[in-house]
Amino acid sequence: MSGKSFQGLKQQAESAAKDAANALGQATQDAVNQVADASQKAIDQACKTAQDGVEKATGQAAEAMSGLGKKCGFKK
Repeated sequence: MSGKSFQGLKQQAESAAKDAANALGQATQDAVNQVADASQKAIDQACKTAQDGVEKATGQAAEAMSGLGKKCGFKK
């Protein structure tokens, strides 16, 4: 094999390796982005659920205190 053809094969192999590394890097970044997006959606949903629960509990507590006040004669 001549030196020129060997050099050409070497360059092709290096180029293919760089392309593969770039493709792997992009695929990894895409996967990270998808995980981040899914995580953010899960966190947002958990926060909304917690907020809804707090609001419901606050409303129930207010009703209970109002009822207690009426029973004790503080409110009519």
